[in-house]
Amino acid sequence: MSPSLFRFLAPLFSPSAKSFRLSPSTPPHLTSQSYNHTRLFSTTPSTLATLMQVLRGCRVPQRARKSVSPAMVNRPQMKGVCLKVGITKPKKPNSGERKTARVRLSSGRTITAYIPGEGHNVQQHSVVLVRGGRAQDCPGVRYHLVRGAMDLGGVANRITSRSKYGTKKPKAA
Repeated sequence: MSPSLFRFLAPLFSPSAKSFRLSPSTPPHLTSQSYNHTRLFSTTPSTLATLMQVLRGCRVPQRARKSVSPAMVNRPQMKGVCLKVGITKPKKPNSGERKTARVRLSSGRTITAYIPGEGHNVQQHSVVLVRGGRAQDCPGVRYHLVRGAMDLGGVANRITSRSKYGTKKPKAA
């Protein structure tokens, strides 16, 4: 028997270990020793760190995830006033002109929001509704404006995905 294994098993067989019985009549699941250890076939990992893990310092808690839309703290939408409307060039593989607006939110923060859909009627001092969500190919744009809410109208002649663009169902001809 190796010395490390002997050191581990020695306290179990010492006369002072009253809780551990070696009699064959005692079933193994009734000994008090079975309550102190986790089950060997358990699939969930043990939450406690070992001594060596603590000494090595490798039990570092995970960092909290960074919010995609930090100005919208626990809110689905916020009202804001447009300060400036302009266009943004998308990142490298894409090309085009993405319509964006600088918006001062009701909380006082100023953000850049993307205006979805084709055409818009937003101008300076328009009151708009802002929701979270990045425009993936526009750097620094982490918010979307909600079409069909407040001063921002819906997309004209939209047939598919109308609810995302604030368009009513067209009249049946």
